[in-house]
Amino acid sequence: MSEKILHVGDADFDAAVLQSSEPVLVDFWAEWCGPCKMIAPALDELAAAYEGKVKIAKVNVDHNRNTAMKYHVRSIPMLLLFKNGQVQATQIGAVGKAQLSQMIDKAL
Repeated sequence: MSEKILHVGDADFDAAVLQSSEPVLVDFWAEWCGPCKMIAPALDELAAAYEGKVKIAKVNVDHNRNTAMKYHVRSIPMLLLFKNGQVQATQIGAVGKAQLSQMIDKAL
């Protein structure tokens, strides 16, 4: 896993994501989720490609239930793109790097 990816929890979600000056792509995931593991390399690559423009963050739904419930996470992986504290885009399920790039580019 890339050191460019933030690991965020219930305690620091507001500060790390909602108050971020940059857009933040948040991946809601769990260790037991196969599709979550499938998209992890793409997220690592996006974190490097968009460094300084967009943050990539991961929230483990098993350890951070309050945040997962707040954003109605019912299936994972679920990716939410936040800009200025608001959800700009949602992607449910595993998709390729190209689709995630498009999602990010629309927010920039």
